[in-house]
Amino acid sequence: MIALPKTPVVARMTLTEFLAWPADPTGRTWQLIDGEPVAMAPASQTHGAIQNEVGRLLGNHLAGLGGRCRVIKTTGVVPRVRADWNVRVPDLAVTCSPDDPAERLLHDPVLVVEILSPSNEAETWSNVWAYTTIPSVREILVLRSLEISAELLRRGADGLWPERGIRLGAEDEVRLGSVAGSFRLAEFYGTTQVRSGAAG
Repeated sequence: MIALPKTPVVARMTLTEFLAWPADPTGRTWQLIDGEPVAMAPASQTHGAIQNEVGRLLGNHLAGLGGRCRVIKTTGVVPRVRADWNVRVPDLAVTCSPDDPAERLLHDPVLVVEILSPSNEAETWSNVWAYTTIPSVREILVLRSLEISAELLRRGADGLWPERGIRLGAEDEVRLGSVAGSFRLAEFYGTTQVRSGAAG
C-alpha cells in the first residue's frame, strides 16, 4: 500500500498569529475562520470576470465622484464578533479611508461584494453574516455566478439588518447608497456568457 502524504495540521490561531503566518508559496489566499486557517479555492473564470467587471465599474464611478473612496480586491476584513479569531476575505470591498501601505486589513468597509458559486455557497453566506457585524458596513451585495441575479442587503436607519435582502434580476437596477451609485445588474456580467434564468 502506498502511503499518501499527510496534510499538515495547523494549530488553532489567533488573529495576531495568523497575520504573522508566513505567506503561502503557492499564492493561495487564506481566511481565518474561528481560529482555523482555511485556504480559498481558485475562482472560476466567470467568477473572476464578474469580480473584475464589478471592480472596474465601481472604481470608475468612485473616481468620477472625486472623493477618496476606492475599491479593494480580496482584502482581509475582521468581523466584530469573535474578532480575535477571524479574518474573512470578500471578493471586493469599498472603503473611504485613506490608503495605508503598512495595513494588511481593511477595518472600515462601507460596501462588501461577494460572488456566489455553487461550490462556496455555505462559506459565502457565513462570511456575509460576519460582515453584518462590522459597524461601518452599510450594504452587502451578493451576486450569483451562474445566472444574472443578486441579493442586496442594506442596513436600516436603526442599525439593524433585514431578514431578507432585495432580490434583483437582469433588468433591475442596483442602487447602492453606500457609494451614491446606480448600476444595471446585467452590466456586472458584461464580459461573461452568463444569462438570466440559468440554473444556479
